Amino acid sequence: MDMNPFDLIKNMKGIQENMKRMQDVLPSITATGSAGAGMVEVTINGKLVVTRVQIEKEIVDPNDVETLQVLIQSAFNDASAKIQQLIQSEGLKAASTFTKA
Repeated sequence: MDMNPFDLIKNMKGIQENMKRMQDVLPSITATGSAGAGMVEVTINGKLVVTRVQIEKEIVDPNDVETLQVLIQSAFNDASAKIQQLIQSEGLKAASTFTKA
């Protein structure tokens, strides 16, 4: 579908409004990633700010901090992938609303 450049200029205000709306929505979008069969969970928001870390006590071994570090990293990466999918789907919703307008 080709878009007329003049239509794009006319719709720039709509694009800017959608971008602002996404910036307002990002803090409220959250995703939780997990690792170690749920022993470590990290929740982040759409701005990639960690809002919660949950670690099961059984996994905490002072002699094996490296494993805990890897699990936290894996849980964060899992949450990050999920939040990117959510942001993309929110962006697609906004884009489809924009193209219908």
